[in-house]
Amino acid sequence: MEHQRSSGILLHPTSLPGNYGIGSLGRHAYEFVDYLVKAGQKLWQVLPMGHTGYGDSPYQCFSIFAGNPILIDLDLLKDQGLLHESDLKTPFAFSDDKVDYGAVINFKTQVLKKAFNRFMDTTKGHEEFESFKQENEHWLTDYSLFISIKASYGGNPWWDWKEDIRMRDEKAVADFTANHQHEIGFHQFVQFQFTKQWHSLKHYANQKGISIIGDIPLYVAHDSADVWSNPEVFQFDENRNPLHVAGVPPDYFSKTGQLWGNPLYDWEYLQKTGFRWWIDRIKATTDLYDIVRIDHFRGFEAYWAVPFGEETAMNGKWVTAPGQALFETVKQELGTLPIIAEDLGIITPEVEKLRDNFDFPGMKILQFAFHSDEGSGYLPHNYTRNFIVYTGTHDNDTLRGWFNSLEHHVKQRVLDYADTNEEHVIDKLIRLAWSSVASMAVIPLQDLLDIGSEGRINTPGTPANNWQWRFRQNQLSDDKAHWLNHLTRIYNR
Repeated sequence: MEHQRSSGILLHPTSLPGNYGIGSLGRHAYEFVDYLVKAGQKLWQVLPMGHTGYGDSPYQCFSIFAGNPILIDLDLLKDQGLLHESDLKTPFAFSDDKVDYGAVINFKTQVLKKAFNRFMDTTKGHEEFESFKQENEHWLTDYSLFISIKASYGGNPWWDWKEDIRMRDEKAVADFTANHQHEIGFHQFVQFQFTKQWHSLKHYANQKGISIIGDIPLYVAHDSADVWSNPEVFQFDENRNPLHVAGVPPDYFSKTGQLWGNPLYDWEYLQKTGFRWWIDRIKATTDLYDIVRIDHFRGFEAYWAVPFGEETAMNGKWVTAPGQALFETVKQELGTLPIIAEDLGIITPEVEKLRDNFDFPGMKILQFAFHSDEGSGYLPHNYTRNFIVYTGTHDNDTLRGWFNSLEHHVKQRVLDYADTNEEHVIDKLIRLAWSSVASMAVIPLQDLLDIGSEGRINTPGTPANNWQWRFRQNQLSDDKAHWLNHLTRIYNR
């Protein structure tokens, strides 16, 4: 997939400004799109926007289809008459700089329940709601049921539920559904509002010439509606305990590897069923985004399988996956899709071949380029066209934070390569990305604003204090927009 030269900014919507403790799909999101236009950009990369669970990571969600309820903009619901000003009085002053997820979830859930009750008391919008439910029936029913059951078990994971409901006994499911109609309806309503708000924002961005890049994480969370309602898709025993779980082997970054713990796919079953589950998933994602980035792409060629119950990822083994057959089927059913392969980490010739067979652009990260001569594949003079270059991703420190933490000789290598000094190094690194032959170039907003490590949004392997960073509206200066616009025109992006 050869893209025209383009560039853009990476920003998770939780990081937007706003009144209720977290970014949302409301006014500030539209203003951010306007800022992208002012800066001459064509791309907004949003990362996953799913219903997050423990740890608040959008890469561990209760559903691969459902949007995050706390991203719904409350002022837009007020404009519809579903909320009153008095409903929006916050119990305390939320921080403008950091998301306090516990407080935000409690406050927004209560307010969304008021909006749902008002919606049920009126007749307006019910036809639209009914058709939304029908169109999304293939995931919405199970998701709404899952979240309702979970709440009735005090938030416990599904494997701790009573056996009949855990194993989806028909009578148990029917009884629960009959007794919890209102609550199940509430979760469906929340998804209806999320979808409406998101499509409206995306339409606005598209009209302004901005394409949205979103994510498909390869794996799904063990404690999710997807796993509970489709156990046959995963490597489980007859009691629905995982046989093997996901991770990556020991490497330079971690002596014991990373044990992620997600259930692994039963690829044999998936292949026998024509990859139906994956086709549905990819189709739903392409409805949400213009370009889809597949996280941990290497897992489609071979995945690291760790026996369930292991303490670390050391005792895993590589198992090949039918990625070639999957993407051929996707192409047959859905046509040629705009997919980006997240091909970071230990990448073999086989993974590169799978990526290149389908012309998926890979990723280049500037922060990986300077630590050793071996990293030279990440140096801009070595790129080829079908790549997307980033200064850093959501898993890296900010560019300024990264640069400040480097050893002296590595710092010097960066300064020599960028032909600059410490004060101007961030601008020069962005210029290097923009000037490269890579067809797409993307920077996190933190790097455009030259923010230090306090702007880091995620530190892999740490369970808490991630995904909290927010910017303030006054940080989006015209000077920065004009500078980036100028750079973008020079390098024909």
